[in-house]
Amino acid sequence: MKKLIRLAALSAALGASMLSGAWAQVATALPPVQQAGGVEYLSGGIGKDESAAIENATRQWPLTLEFAVKDRQHADFVAGVDVVVRDAKGPTALRATTDGPFLLVRLTPGSYAVDATLDGKALHQRVLVKRGAPAKVVFVWPAGTPVTAESRS
Repeated sequence: MKKLIRLAALSAALGASMLSGAWAQVATALPPVQQAGGVEYLSGGIGKDESAAIENATRQWPLTLEFAVKDRQHADFVAGVDVVVRDAKGPTALRATTDGPFLLVRLTPGSYAVDATLDGKALHQRVLVKRGAPAKVVFVWPAGTPVTAESRS
């Protein structure tokens, strides 16, 4: 009986160790947090692990921006998008170029205008960031939008 209990304890400890190792891999898959103009952000999503880590992290960020180009029946993620976020009064809160199809931004609650430019083609959207309610805006350029090799992710 003691051997069975020891075996069960060892098995549980091993399982917990493997689980924490898997969690550490997901946590380390996140790209580094950066800062511009006093606003924290992270950008990425290239590869399955990083993309999954970012998807899991969106709940902790007030604003998530996602970028893609329509391609017949689906959309392809893109990187290298120039993003400008302005608050309701007009001043720029953030200016960044994405390293992948996702941009997570830590903004204070309020109204913002977001300009996203991919290879010279600009899209504009407004977003309301509320305390405790993460917002998500998806930018999809129409099929046929010229995309450089650096923009494909």
